[in-house]
Amino acid sequence: MGDPKKSRKQYNRPRSPWRTDQLAQELYLLGTFGLRNKRELWKTQTQLSSVRKQARTLLAATQAVRLREEKKLLDSLRRKGLIREESSLDDILSLTVEDMLARRLQSMVFKKGMSLSPLHARQLIVHGHVSVGGRVITVPGYEVGSKDEATISLVGGPAVKEQAPEAKPEPQAAAAEAK
Repeated sequence: MGDPKKSRKQYNRPRSPWRTDQLAQELYLLGTFGLRNKRELWKTQTQLSSVRKQARTLLAATQAVRLREEKKLLDSLRRKGLIREESSLDDILSLTVEDMLARRLQSMVFKKGMSLSPLHARQLIVHGHVSVGGRVITVPGYEVGSKDEATISLVGGPAVKEQAPEAKPEPQAAAAEAK
């Protein structure tokens, strides 16, 4: 088994880390999703690889095993919000890293317009200004389930509310009201 106090590495590094196209793709994803370092990207890539490997194994399995295990895998991915209700194993194979990164709390906060940028979303989360389902979450990489997506909200004093873009009136709307 292994010592419970010694955690294992949760990611695999790229086989060829110095390819130009791969480096450019990694930097694009780091900037788009506001990741702290490439290790966060590699963790997500490893999780995606694991899910896709399970799907490939199920596609090659016997009918009895496939009926039993396919439902578990599909339900798990539906709860995470990665696939829709009518999806099949083939849809799992078409998942991308961007799909998985979009389910992070940091990405959700930015997508909902609660922050000015992905890095601002990360700061709000780390400082304890974001709650999911009434619980303050301070981990930007927290995977938001499909049920919890609607319960993401800002918590904190008026300084946090003033920084949120939705709290600021539009300059054009303010000028129209002044006339």
